Amino acid sequence: MSIKSDKWIKRMSEEQGMIDPFEPRQVKEVDGKKVISFGTSSYGYDIRCAREFKIFTNINNTMVDPKNFDPLNFVEFEGDHCIIPPNSFALARTIEYFRIPRNVLTICLGKSTYARCGIIVNVTPFEPEWEGHVTLEFSNTTPLPAKIYAGEGVAQVLFFESDEDCEFSYKDRNGKYMGQKGVTLPKA
Repeated sequence: MSIKSDKWIKRMSEEQGMIDPFEPRQVKEVDGKKVISFGTSSYGYDIRCAREFKIFTNINNTMVDPKNFDPLNFVEFEGDHCIIPPNSFALARTIEYFRIPRNVLTICLGKSTYARCGIIVNVTPFEPEWEGHVTLEFSNTTPLPAKIYAGEGVAQVLFFESDEDCEFSYKDRNGKYMGQKGVTLPKA
């Protein structure tokens, strides 16, 4: 298994649609304004957050249960940024839609700009032959409100290619999050 470089990421995205939309370079400025970088990096791809958010709330006095998730646990919001309350949590999705090859597994890590502010970006691995928008989990670990910027970089995806195809891919197992679009809540 080997980590893949910017050249491989560009080739797979341009020839096989692995990342759509795809940014072939590292973008640090948009329309003359500085942004948290996104796009292709040396050995990864910095993903962007879309404008759709689900912010955790306790106003409905519900319980968090991964086997029986209550949509009343969240307040929906759309905008250029999202404010996460202190010690709280929000879900979002990537702008990019991914199509992972059968012999590839990814790991995604939050960008240091957010980590240095006490904002943890959690993303589970993208399994072989999974496709969809990535659901992003943001945890505000601070006692202060925290801002997440839509349209800007939030995490970096690292691609690992195996020497052989897996026996059973996510698609083969009919994974429950296959082809997800938008911010996807837990499914039992």
